[in-house]
Amino acid sequence: MNTIKNTMKFLVVLTLTLLMSKCSPSGDTVDPAPAPTPTPPVAVTNEMDFWLTKGNQSAVLQKQTSVLAFGTAYNTYANIEVDDSKVFQTIDGFGYTLTGGSAQVINQLNTQKRQELLKELFGTNDNSIAISYLRISIGASDLNAAPFTYDDLPSGQTDMNLDNFSLAPDKTDLIPMLKEIVAINPNIKIMATPWSPPVWMKDNNGFVGGSLKPEYYAVYAKYFVKYIQTMKAEGIAIDAVTPQNEPLHPGNNPSMLMIALHQADFIKNHLGPAFKTANLSTKIVAYDHNCNKPEYPIAVLNDPGANPYVDGSAFHLYEGDISALSTVHSAFPNKNIYFTEQYTSSTGSFEGDLKWHVKNVIIGSMRNWSKTALEWNLANNASFGPNTPGGCTTCKGALTINSSDSFTRNVGYYIIAHASKFVPAGSVRISSNFSGNLNNVAFKTPSGKKVLIVENDGNTSEIFNIKYNGNWVKTSLEAGSVGTYIW
Repeated sequence: MNTIKNTMKFLVVLTLTLLMSKCSPSGDTVDPAPAPTPTPPVAVTNEMDFWLTKGNQSAVLQKQTSVLAFGTAYNTYANIEVDDSKVFQTIDGFGYTLTGGSAQVINQLNTQKRQELLKELFGTNDNSIAISYLRISIGASDLNAAPFTYDDLPSGQTDMNLDNFSLAPDKTDLIPMLKEIVAINPNIKIMATPWSPPVWMKDNNGFVGGSLKPEYYAVYAKYFVKYIQTMKAEGIAIDAVTPQNEPLHPGNNPSMLMIALHQADFIKNHLGPAFKTANLSTKIVAYDHNCNKPEYPIAVLNDPGANPYVDGSAFHLYEGDISALSTVHSAFPNKNIYFTEQYTSSTGSFEGDLKWHVKNVIIGSMRNWSKTALEWNLANNASFGPNTPGGCTTCKGALTINSSDSFTRNVGYYIIAHASKFVPAGSVRISSNFSGNLNNVAFKTPSGKKVLIVENDGNTSEIFNIKYNGNWVKTSLEAGSVGTYIW
C-alpha cells in the first residue's frame, strides 16, 4: 500500500513540475499559444459622389474626397428622402442664352482657348459641364452690339415674299459657333425667340416697342418658317420657338408688345398653320415672360384654336413667384413648362446670387414642372457688353472674356453647372421632400443614377441625412452652399 501511495505522490509531483517548467515530457520548452490575428477593419466603399460650391468661393464645383456610404445607424438629424417610384416631368436640359454678343466675345479668344472652352461647356467628359440646352435670338437681342432682323429694309419698303431674308448678320459669330457646338454635342436642344420682327411689319416702324400689324401676321409666320428651314440648311436644328421675347415689355431695344389675345390669334391663324403646312416639328411655346402674369399663357391655351398648336409656356422670374409655373401646369397638365431666362447682375454678390438662383431657377423651376432651367447670357466682356443702345448694361454673363487667352467663370457658370454636369437630357424628376432650410430637387438619369441638388438657404451649417430605399447617408452643408450628390 505504501508503494502505491509513494508512486501516486511521485506522479503528482512530476505533473506539477512539468506544468510549472512548461516542459514537454521530452524536456523541450513549450511555447505559449499564439495570440489570435486581429481582424482588419472593413474598408468603407464610397457610394455617393458629392460636388460642392460654397458661397465664399473657397470651393467651386469641387468634388469632395470624403467617403459617403449608406447605412442604418440611427441619428436625430433631418432626412431628405428620395423616392424614385414617384416620377414627374422629363428634363430637356440646362443652359444659357447664346446671345450674339456672347458669341462675339467668345470668338475673341484665340483658336485653342476657344476650342477648349467650348468643349468644357458643351462636352460630356469629366472635365466638362455638359450644357444641354441653348436659347438664341431670331435676329438681335439687346445683348447684340446693334439691333437687326433678317429682313431689314429702307424706310417705307416692304418684302411680302421675304426675298430679302438673310442670316448674314449672324454668319460672322453666332452661326459658326453654333456649328462648333453642334459638332461637340449633336443632341443639344435649341430654342429660338425674336426680340422684334422686321420693323416694316410694326405699327411704329421702330425696333423699340410697337406691335405687329395684323396685315403682316401671315408674312411674319412665313418669316419663322424660313428661319427654321434656313438654320436647318446650316446644320442647326431649332427644337422650339416662342413668338416673342417678353411680350409685355416693349421698352427694351429691340422689343415688341404682343398681348395674349394677339398672340393667340397669331398662333392659331398663322404660325401654327404655317408650321403644319411646312411639315415642321419645331414646337411653339407661348408667353416667354415673367411669373407675375400666369393669366397670359392660360389665356393663349384657353383659346381652342391656338391650343392644339401650342406645346407649352415659357417663363422668366424678374417679377412674380416661381409657383406660377405650377399654376399653369395645373390648368393645362398636358402642356409643357419651360424656364428660359434669369440674369445675374454686375452689382450682385457671388453668395447671394448662388443661393437665390439655385433655389429659384434650378430647384424652384424643376419642382414646378419645368423641363428646362436657363440662365441669361453665356458671356460678355469686362464692361458687361456688348449691348444695344438702351439694352442691358448690368447683365453679367456666366463667363467674362478678359483677353484672347483669358476668361473668368462667374456665378452663373456654377449655378447651371451644378445641374447640367450631372442631369443629362432625358432624366426625370423624382420625389424628394423639403427639410427646413435645405431646398432640394432630385432626378433619375437615363443610366439609372440618382442626383440630388441641395441648397442650404439658412444662416448656419446643417447636418442631414439623404435617405433612399430605407438606408441613409449623413452629410452636411455650410450656410449658403450648394451640393450635388450622385449615387
